[in-house]
Amino acid sequence: MSFFDKLAGAAKRNASLLCVGLDPDPDIMAERDIFQFNKAIIEATSDLVCAYKPNWAFYEAMGIQGIEALLKTRDYIPSHIPVILDAKRGDIGNTSLFYARAVFDTFGFDAVTVSPFLGRDSLEPFMSYRDKGVFILCRTTNPGAADFQDLNLSHGSEPVRPLYQVIAQKAEEWNSYGNLGLVVGATYPGELKMVREICPNMTFLVPGVGSQGGDLEAALRAGLDRKKAGLVINSSRQVLYASRSEDYPEAARKAAQTLRDNMNSILEKIG
Repeated sequence: MSFFDKLAGAAKRNASLLCVGLDPDPDIMAERDIFQFNKAIIEATSDLVCAYKPNWAFYEAMGIQGIEALLKTRDYIPSHIPVILDAKRGDIGNTSLFYARAVFDTFGFDAVTVSPFLGRDSLEPFMSYRDKGVFILCRTTNPGAADFQDLNLSHGSEPVRPLYQVIAQKAEEWNSYGNLGLVVGATYPGELKMVREICPNMTFLVPGVGSQGGDLEAALRAGLDRKKAGLVINSSRQVLYASRSEDYPEAARKAAQTLRDNMNSILEKIG
């Protein structure tokens, strides 16, 4: 089963476009054990999500114990729910070959986030895993994204347009295996709409809803494809740290259910 088939199956089963980011921060976690924290979150939310997205940095910072907790977390997630490793990989082709092997063969994740800065050959090792998902950074949520992503570019006879649109167009051209997606932040719904016009059938991983200020309805209206799908709306802190006390699993479930149900209400309204 391909990543996008697995994603569609989980989305249908749970009536959800919600992805929960598993980003354990020891400074604010109510549970000190990383795996036990993730386990409680998964048990509380696994019927409400279409995917989980652990961010590599949070585990790497804790050394071997952190990586071990990440792999235990991956194994604990129900097999029908895809797991996206947010690692933002991207290097010269030979190095990317080993990054891809690590992510997909050694660690067994279903999808990964990557940077396009080094060009197609840096992404080809990831793309060659045709049953895996590869989400290319396109328009990110951070304020400094505009430093480069909004720069206007021209090449040959092509029209002048900002870099994020060039990335979207390249991704559309490179998607010969049908396993590419884009990372496009909810904090920029206008740009999200433009990227959807360039990539009408591609799936977007959309961070930025909640603590980063992205508007859920604006993101859905801007980013949905013709089938009223094609989005994976990520929320991390809003769900994980809905409570910083012992009731954090119940609070996480309530936050996730509210987000999922709000999305479905907006989908019904859009029609």
